[in-house]
Amino acid sequence: MAGRQPRRTRISDAVVALGVAGGLALGGVSGCGRSGAATGGGDGGTAGGEAAVVRGAADALVDAGSSKARTSMEMATGGTRVTIRGEGVYDYRKRIGRLEVLLPQDPSGAPVRRPITELLAPGALFMKNRGAGVPADKWVRVDTGTLSDGNLVTGGATDPFTAAELLRGARTATYVGRTELEGAAVRHYRGTADLHEAAQAASAANKGPLGAAATGFATAEVPFDVYLDDQGRIRKVRHRFSFVNDEESAPVAVASTTLLYAFGAPAEVRLPEADDIYAGRIAQQSGHGPAEE
Repeated sequence: MAGRQPRRTRISDAVVALGVAGGLALGGVSGCGRSGAATGGGDGGTAGGEAAVVRGAADALVDAGSSKARTSMEMATGGTRVTIRGEGVYDYRKRIGRLEVLLPQDPSGAPVRRPITELLAPGALFMKNRGAGVPADKWVRVDTGTLSDGNLVTGGATDPFTAAELLRGARTATYVGRTELEGAAVRHYRGTADLHEAAQAASAANKGPLGAAATGFATAEVPFDVYLDDQGRIRKVRHRFSFVNDEESAPVAVASTTLLYAFGAPAEVRLPEADDIYAGRIAQQSGHGPAEE
C-alpha cells in the first residue's frame, strides 16, 4: 500500500496494511434533516418512526460538537479471533479525529508494539508508527477514496462520524428497550442499514466512502445495534460487516463497536504538514509483512 495510493485497494489488502504492523494478517494470524432524534421513536413508537430516529443520530452528534471515543474491531479468520482497540477524540463539525489504536499481541509472544496514532479527516487517514520501512517521525497518508471499504474497516477502527452516517441508511429499526450505559439512560435500537441509501443521504465527505463500501463489501446490508441517549446522541453503536478475503472461501465477518462519551470535550487535532508525510511506498510481502519498495 502506498502513502498516496494510485489504485483502489481491496478490503483484504487494506486490513492487512494496518494489521501486519503488529503481526496480524487476515487469512490467519501470523501476526438529512433531524427527525425527532431526542424524543421520537422510543418506548413503543412506530417502526417507521424508530428508523427515522436512528437516521437522525448523526445530526445529534453535530449538535454536540465533539466527544471522546473508544473503539474495538473484532474479526475471526483462520480459526483465530483478534480484537483491535482504539481510544481518542473526535470533532463532528470539522469531521476530524485522533485515535490511538492498539494492535493485539503477536501470537509468537513478541512484545506488543506501540499504539498506532491515527488521524481521521475527510478523504484521508493518517497513520504514525505504521511499521517497518517508515521513519519514526513520518506519517503514512491513505486516500480513503481508494479504499473499497470506505475506511469502515481499514484503520482497525471505524471513523465515528462515518459510523453515525451509515445509520442514515437505516431501513429497519426495532426498539429493544431502555437501559443504562456508563451512567447514561439510553434507548436500544436494532436494525439493518443499507450502504447505498446511507451514501445517498450522507454528508458530502462521506458520500464517496460509503458508496465505495456499498460495492466493496460482500453485502450492502449492515446489521446494527445502537444506543441513543435522551438527546438522540449515539452512546454506543455496533456494526457487523462482511467482506470477501482472497485467502478465505467464505466472507469474513468483522464487528466494529464505537462508544462515545464526554460530549463537548476538547478535540484539538492538527493534521500533518506535507513534509511530515512519508512519500515512499510500502509493499506487502506475502507471509513476510511489509517491505519498502
